[in-house]
Amino acid sequence: MPKSKRAKVVHLTKTQKKGKELTLRLYANVRECIPQYPYIYVFSVENMRNNYLKDVRMALAGDSRIFFGKTRVMAKALGDSPSTEPFPSTSLLSPHLTGPCGLIFSHRDPPSILSYFSTFRPFSYARAGHTSPLTFTLPAGQLYTRAGEIPTSEDVPLAHSIEPTLRKMGVPTRLDKGKVMLDEAFVLCKEGEVLGSGQTTLLKMFGVAVAEFGVEVRAWWEKETGRVEVIKGKDGGGGGGNGGARDGIGTVGGLEEDKMNEEEEEGFGGFNDEERV
Repeated sequence: MPKSKRAKVVHLTKTQKKGKELTLRLYANVRECIPQYPYIYVFSVENMRNNYLKDVRMALAGDSRIFFGKTRVMAKALGDSPSTEPFPSTSLLSPHLTGPCGLIFSHRDPPSILSYFSTFRPFSYARAGHTSPLTFTLPAGQLYTRAGEIPTSEDVPLAHSIEPTLRKMGVPTRLDKGKVMLDEAFVLCKEGEVLGSGQTTLLKMFGVAVAEFGVEVRAWWEKETGRVEVIKGKDGGGGGGNGGARDGIGTVGGLEEDKMNEEEEEGFGGFNDEERV
């Protein structure tokens, strides 16, 4: 008898590979944008959150284009040497494309871009692995939803149904006539401590947002002059620019190109290899 089709194994996790076509499209699109925009910015994101990155997209709408994808492909499109760069000095941006980063092609000048990113730094709830910037303690007595962060007259008592969850997560609470009580102060996290999943869940439960979202511009390029400005930031990059001359950049050539991330930055704000804003 022929084998029944009912016995056929279907792997639900099987997905189609993106293949070389997507890589070639990313390369071509980056090359296409270089002559269309007067400025190119290399940027990185701290404490990535999709909703905040969408706010950035809206703020840059109409005069900019953002690319995320394989950093080596974007670096290749900018050129990895003077002989392969499509425009003068674009290859000087390539060493800065390391880790979770992207490119912004824009008509906005550097003061405008830098000013916007310096002021747009909203806070969000931390995730496991984040280093706590503060020490947070649950006060003794009846627990409220904000755990003493605001006056109790403006706060709401914690619901009794949450008390078993708190005990399971290591908080020594008890119920007293429907009130969630804590006999003594409980230190939830300390400053400089790497947070675990349980701690981040508790911080979110009490409305404590300690992760600061931020976009850091690492370097920018100006088409008119061919100037590349390297911005000194948290990643340790050097300051100053080349003033239109390649020999003026000392810090760019010293970076190790073999540290370029070949992984595709997927899940980066809901973008794939590129996103027009």
